[in-house]
Amino acid sequence: MRKAIWLLLLGCGTALAQADYPNKPVRLVVGFAAGGISDVLGRAIAIPLSKQLGQQVIVENKPGAGTTIAGDFVMRALNDGYTLWLQDITTHAINANLYAKLPYDSLKDFSFVAMVASTPLMLVVHPSTPANNVRELIALLKANPGRYSYGSSGNGTIVHLSSEMLKSSAGVDALHVPYKGSNPATAAILGGEVSFVFSTMPPAISNVRGGKLRALAVTSPRRSDAAPEVPTMIESGLPGFEIVLYSGVLAPKGMERALVRRLNAEFARAVQAPEMQPVWRNIGADPIAASPEEFEAATTREIAKLGPVVKASGAKVD
Repeated sequence: MRKAIWLLLLGCGTALAQADYPNKPVRLVVGFAAGGISDVLGRAIAIPLSKQLGQQVIVENKPGAGTTIAGDFVMRALNDGYTLWLQDITTHAINANLYAKLPYDSLKDFSFVAMVASTPLMLVVHPSTPANNVRELIALLKANPGRYSYGSSGNGTIVHLSSEMLKSSAGVDALHVPYKGSNPATAAILGGEVSFVFSTMPPAISNVRGGKLRALAVTSPRRSDAAPEVPTMIESGLPGFEIVLYSGVLAPKGMERALVRRLNAEFARAVQAPEMQPVWRNIGADPIAASPEEFEAATTREIAKLGPVVKASGAKVD
């Protein structure tokens, strides 16, 4: 009897807490430094989300170790909805295969809240590289094995793995030059230190429009609305070549399902807000609305999909 009363009171307390949510600012953790695509996206979404929730949504950057520092922080936080993680789910899936030992289980230690965006990469070349399309780049690399180089934002990153996919699918060779982040990698190709890079969209779009780089293809299954003139890798003769950066919101495991559903609806509404429309165009991303179950299933598929790519690349992090 006492146990039944205690459970009833506990349930009432949980319901009241959810009804009162949020009664203080909400922290949205980003696992990358300020200025990157995840940071820009997080700060943009925080504006309509703050209006909807009636409390400020504060973006907190916790960069380092391929977002695993942020993941460990969120995993240890209370599951009350006041600590959320805007994660690059592609990075999340890579880390599940890349790291010999993570401080968390990529699937079991989080509540899957909402997917918010998908973004392709753009294959760009320095103007000095004599290739105007993917077929010409492949022919160039085949004729000069090991002579040309490609940059990346670090070993095991999606930028690195995309180039490894190109090498394996096209049967070509090129020298990998890893940098400590996307900004140094962008600076390297602008300076002609490397011949090509699978770049994130914001720096690629701005530098292509400025005539500093040449766009060859995007890695999504369809062309990007931000650069409709640029073909996909699939259109360029590489069937099945698809790499998409998915952004989603995770929370500590065990969050009440009613709160997960509430936040899922709030994020779905936020990504469609009028003030988000120019953001999507500027960063070359598309908004997504998916249920928590669809989000978890998509992450599971990404982990399985990227496992062989990580293995083939030889990238390892202890």
